Amino acid sequence: MGSSEKQPEEKLGTDVVHDELVSSIKKKMDNVFPHCICRVDEKVVRENKKAYHPELISIGPFHHGRPELKEMEDNKLRYLHALLNRKPDMEASLARCVTEIRGSELKARNCYPEGETIKLNSDEFVTMMLVDGCFIIELFLKRSFKTLRRRGDPIFTSHETIGTVRFDMVLLENQYPLFVLHRLFGIVPIPEICSRSLNSIAFNFFKNIIPGNKKTIQVRFDQEGNHLLDLIHNCFLPTFSDVHPSKENQQNKQSQRQPQDQASAREQLKTSSKLHESGITLRKTDHNGVLDFEFKNGVLYIPEVKIHRYTETLLRNLIAGEQCNCDDFEHVTSYVCLLAKLIRSDKDEKILMQKNILSSSLKEDGDVHKLFKKLADKVVTKNFYFEELCKQVVGYKRESWFSLPSCFKK
Repeated sequence: MGSSEKQPEEKLGTDVVHDELVSSIKKKMDNVFPHCICRVDEKVVRENKKAYHPELISIGPFHHGRPELKEMEDNKLRYLHALLNRKPDMEASLARCVTEIRGSELKARNCYPEGETIKLNSDEFVTMMLVDGCFIIELFLKRSFKTLRRRGDPIFTSHETIGTVRFDMVLLENQYPLFVLHRLFGIVPIPEICSRSLNSIAFNFFKNIIPGNKKTIQVRFDQEGNHLLDLIHNCFLPTFSDVHPSKENQQNKQSQRQPQDQASAREQLKTSSKLHESGITLRKTDHNGVLDFEFKNGVLYIPEVKIHRYTETLLRNLIAGEQCNCDDFEHVTSYVCLLAKLIRSDKDEKILMQKNILSSSLKEDGDVHKLFKKLADKVVTKNFYFEELCKQVVGYKRESWFSLPSCFKK
């Protein structure tokens, strides 16, 4: 009897130790979660503040509490109420959300850089994450299912307003930890009309501003990411690991190349009109990836380039994300730098439009090459993805030149 009476106490003691161990391990994991949401460099922001700071709505702590964004805070609360009120016991739903976010607070705070002062205590931080996260989910639901929209909704009554909200939500400084969003999506009362995943309704919200084949980019958008802009960045990842590497690359001799040669190929790459005049054919590629450029037998295959009102902001923030990322991938930065080389005049724009490679909704002729000149200005790439492509194009031109009869080599 004595031994049997001790068993519950021993079991209770084991459970306490187990809970403490789980809590300790979880805290360690949360502390090493990567800082994935960064501020844009102040020098860059000063040059074009509008491209990096929200106009209507703040998401997360960086712009939280700004007076000029206060009006949208009431709309966030309305969206929170609409989302949680779909079940009779709204208070129980609210309590579950608060408990979930409070348990994720340390990990969520660690999404922001060390040394970044977030002047919010625990309750304020949890409240902000709850309101912003539920707002995002309800926004995506209302965008996907019109029947969920209420008459007079200030966000959806104007194309300009929903466009500005979408504009604000691709900003790097306005990102929200995706893991928290997924956890909220798993516990809030989702309407019966929706059987789709969070990533699916998020893609529906952003799909019109992401270039590329919609089926292809939806698959890429559905991959893992740290935040929503990260999912958009996935859509820019290339199909090829490299741009048709030469035998040198295949034999792993990349380390033997001189940096001067890399810079030389990029510097010598001519504009689209000059490449066309030199005999190189420019052709729209059938590949689905935005970065799937290819050079073969004197033909430069270029994926379709669509320019719209969101292009500059989207590309600027994707580049900013790559600059602050801990890995060395610079796919979007490389893409912008390549297009800045290929499109440098009205003539370049026209030749690419004639080939159905380029389309633009910008107001003035020449706006496209001015845009890419601005985007590539002062941008430094450590790992230029299109290095091999540039070498192939420049090399082909040299071979063509030396194959001409001597009478033309003057």
